[in-house]
Amino acid sequence: MSRIAQCAARASQERRGLLIPYLVAGDPDFATSLQLMHELVRQGADMLEIGIPFSDPTSDGPVIQRGVERALGAGASLGGTLQLAAHFRASDGQTPLVLMGYLNPIETMGYAQFAEACDLAGVDGVLVVDMPPHEAGDLSGLLGEREIDRIFLVAPTTDSARTAEIIESTSGYLYYASLKGVTGARLEDRESVANDMARLRKLTSLPVVIGFGINDEETAVAMNTLGDGVIIGSALVERIAALPPAGQRQASSISEAASLIGAVRRALDNCESRDSRESRDSGDASRKERDS
Repeated sequence: MSRIAQCAARASQERRGLLIPYLVAGDPDFATSLQLMHELVRQGADMLEIGIPFSDPTSDGPVIQRGVERALGAGASLGGTLQLAAHFRASDGQTPLVLMGYLNPIETMGYAQFAEACDLAGVDGVLVVDMPPHEAGDLSGLLGEREIDRIFLVAPTTDSARTAEIIESTSGYLYYASLKGVTGARLEDRESVANDMARLRKLTSLPVVIGFGINDEETAVAMNTLGDGVIIGSALVERIAALPPAGQRQASSISEAASLIGAVRRALDNCESRDSRESRDSGDASRKERDS
């Protein structure tokens, strides 16, 4: 069982929503990214999604685009992202790591070399935004041989036939992109998300995590009640953008940037604890009624 599957199973058993932060590798620099990754875990992240910097991130909004520009300006690359994963894995053997990015850098490196490098770096999952399942056979095969999960996106506009194809090709978890636009937009139509999640529940037993438009505790809690967890990207990257320059940066600055994840973790846990208590109290009341 992969680290992702183990993590998801543990969260399900504990009735706890998955919390998955996204950050751009090398934003604002390699050392800070590594510090942030460890701090995010300390703040309560279950898994980490690491964005591979690419010069044309078409699915990303302006906040993440600027994060990519900062990373590229500091010399970030696909190779550097894999090194970052390896450095993190050297001192954290448990937290699942998912690389999220675009096809061009992976094709440039070569599928076989990329899959092997992911394996050596301790990467647990790969999500290629612009690579549909019917074109991903070779890469998916190479990753599967190394027990690296292949993660795909489902959007509100994805029709039933394509959804079934995506689910058939997915392992680890299914990423539901709650918005029709790019990352960073505000999530308004929660009813349509609820409808889509009900449909997906009938089609797969995979954990379904919701991303795009989740930028605070209230939205995270609302989405977590519909899915198996949430992904927070733009709101975190925006905080990373506000970090002081390297020469003025202290450990407290890193902690403050990651504190959003801590706040969301506490909100999710408090909500889930309340739900558990209500479920238990309801069960106690039912038993008392039967016994009377």
